[in-house]
Amino acid sequence: MTLKWLAVVVAVVSLTSAVTGNLVIGVVDGGQLPVVANVLALTTAGTAVVLAVVAELHDRINDRIGALTEFLVARLNEIEARTGDRNTGFVEGYLLSHGQDAEVVPFGRRGRGAAER
Repeated sequence: MTLKWLAVVVAVVSLTSAVTGNLVIGVVDGGQLPVVANVLALTTAGTAVVLAVVAELHDRINDRIGALTEFLVARLNEIEARTGDRNTGFVEGYLLSHGQDAEVVPFGRRGRGAAER
């Protein structure tokens, strides 16, 4: 049972027991349950309702994030299929024009000016 439905069940049971207790005592004695029992039941039910709402919002956010992730993956795959690897031809052409012994030289450090040299 998910958290949302467990919280709904707790809220319903809490309110039902408080109402039933008040009705039974009201019919038998003409009174009501002690204030502490009523406040405890209402607090439990209120907390359970808030927890159920938060759990539902969490599920919705997870569903939206999942859908967004699937959309982005599909879109990136589409872009990759359309563009391909355009640098492959450049690198192969460079290596062929300079022979098999072509050395790959990294770029130098970037400085802020001539003062650092």
